[in-house]
Amino acid sequence: MASALIGGMCTRDFEAADITVVELDAAARERLQTAYGVAVLAVPDDGVFHSDVLLLAVKPQQMKAALAPFAGTLRETLVISIAAGLRLADIGRWLGDENVPYSRLVRCMPNTPALIGAGVTGMFAAPGVDAPAREVAGRILAAVGSIVWVDDETQLDAVTGISGSGPAYVFHFIEALEAAGLAQGFDAVSARRLAIDTVSGAAKLAEASKDSPATLREKVTSKGGTTAAALAYLAAFGWHDVLVGAVEAASVRSRELGEQLGQD
Repeated sequence: MASALIGGMCTRDFEAADITVVELDAAARERLQTAYGVAVLAVPDDGVFHSDVLLLAVKPQQMKAALAPFAGTLRETLVISIAAGLRLADIGRWLGDENVPYSRLVRCMPNTPALIGAGVTGMFAAPGVDAPAREVAGRILAAVGSIVWVDDETQLDAVTGISGSGPAYVFHFIEALEAAGLAQGFDAVSARRLAIDTVSGAAKLAEASKDSPATLREKVTSKGGTTAAALAYLAAFGWHDVLVGAVEAASVRSRELGEQLGQD
């Protein structure tokens, strides 16, 4: 995800010379420097400590250790976290000084289509983040797709359940549609093409149309026709409610992980 953001920024009005990356792995440092021409360091230098924006793209379990060198050193730096589950209260506490938590924080939940510039990111800004800083954060994440601001940090758990985990639901649907094609006698290449292009085309139509997805579904469903038969079969198994429940399960798990990850 960090690589996707760097690549997106370098193609969206950000200068590579203005981007410094801290990466522990030597091979990864070489790849990033070669691919994007950005400065890559093994450990933070003075410039990193005085940067305008610090974007945290480490594993949640490693965040506390990664932030230790920065504790009590930041003043006006905008800190953006894309670490899944970690709450701003915990990040602010780890970055704070003398029991005063750091407050210029933005938390984001991107998803994997960001790897091809087609992601969607849920974003929440702490009260200490002013409008210009929100705009900067938005520009950075918009480099890999669309953004949606939420008013309450707890809503990011729902974002995780919908769009964060959502690509897996879509991949699973494509997988099932492909299996159905194979069962109907298509070869593997054709079955996959039919499944992927159907999902991709339907999504593009939904985005381009003024009609709601429900209306689009109704328009393609003739009474007594083939689509009606398929949808009736899905309804008999509670497909709609199952998906809504799956999103809720992911959201609940996100809240649980947030509680676990923030423990000292």
